[in-house]
Amino acid sequence: MKKIIIILFVVLITVNCCSAKLLIYMDAVQNDHLKAYGLVHWILKQNLNIQWLLNFRGGSFLCDSMIPIKNKAIAMGVSFDEVSTGMVADIFKIIEENNMDTVLLEKAPKIAIYKPPDTDPWDDAVNMALVYAEIPFDKIWDKAVLAGDLHEYDWLHLHHEDFTGQYGKFYASFRNATWYRERVARYENLAHSLGFKKVSHLKLAVTKEIKEFVKKGGFLFAMCSATDTFDIAMAAEGIDIIESAIDGDGKTPDCQNKLDFNKTLFFKDIKLITNPYVYEFSNIDVDAHQFNEITYPGDFVLFDFAAKFDRPPTILTQNHVRLIPGFLGQTTAFKSYVLKNNVIVMGKIDKTMPKYIYTTYGEGTAVFYAGHDPEDFAHLVGEEPTNLLLYKNSPGYRLILNNTLYPAARVKKRKT
Repeated sequence: MKKIIIILFVVLITVNCCSAKLLIYMDAVQNDHLKAYGLVHWILKQNLNIQWLLNFRGGSFLCDSMIPIKNKAIAMGVSFDEVSTGMVADIFKIIEENNMDTVLLEKAPKIAIYKPPDTDPWDDAVNMALVYAEIPFDKIWDKAVLAGDLHEYDWLHLHHEDFTGQYGKFYASFRNATWYRERVARYENLAHSLGFKKVSHLKLAVTKEIKEFVKKGGFLFAMCSATDTFDIAMAAEGIDIIESAIDGDGKTPDCQNKLDFNKTLFFKDIKLITNPYVYEFSNIDVDAHQFNEITYPGDFVLFDFAAKFDRPPTILTQNHVRLIPGFLGQTTAFKSYVLKNNVIVMGKIDKTMPKYIYTTYGEGTAVFYAGHDPEDFAHLVGEEPTNLLLYKNSPGYRLILNNTLYPAARVKKRKT
């Protein structure tokens, strides 16, 4: 009898341990919000499922309590609580009775960053966020994109690239700088080696491949100038919108009226700014590069969505605050009147200028996040890198990392 009692006691302890859960809370008391996303990715890489508790304590995560997970969380500096089955039941009751929901994350998305090989890691907020959070990713560039390598990935971020082939419109300020001349030469050589007459032709081909990636179920995330130039390149397919000072030949006559907005993902009624001496591509941007720290309206507000009915924007706006510190970029925010009707605005500056938007195309999803670096108000060329150890609770960076988890909640396979 004594032996049977001992066995039953061991069984009860085992059942209790197996039923316990870890709550990785994401409200203001979390020690390191950014590393928490890395922990979630790591859990998924172990072929374990995890639940995302949308709108509960800042978008917390719930998983099985396992010693390896607890050890990993401690090593990464991520806060968590061990919760009993009764506490879990209470959590789900709260979620059921409020504007909250749960989503099951089932696989670790394969992530790629589209970025030039000659750029520094700290010149891209997403690159820095992934490295800091310890989320694995690959780098991919034009040759690999055109070779069809995108089909290997679930999630793609576009480095702050100029997809129109105008080298970022840095001509006015940096046309005599060594780095600018080297970039032009490098891009031209690459275009020619791949059989393209001009850099703009190469970038258009790359843009079309990326658009097809989205159509087949991929997730696209872009920031700063990669947002507006991506759609401008698509609208300008088959015409030349570049002045001769930049690429050596003239633009197509009346190119403005030949733009085709049926080909774009987000924007319509685009008015080009082709003057090479103006540091702007079109009317899409709010011209915030002309603002200074005094006049810039700054912070932007995240919208609230119905968690049980509007899951995509709810996932993408999980945060511990709703007011996000503002930051500039070559593209700082979008004018409302250029957005297509199917575009969902998730955050606005001063409730008037969209900053954070998403849409769907085919089987896939695309998100545009205006601005350069969420913790660098006015990033300048050559500036010191942002030290994310100082911003481990950054709500602006959290928006980036929300996006990296989005494909983990999707169960249907992407077409190839």
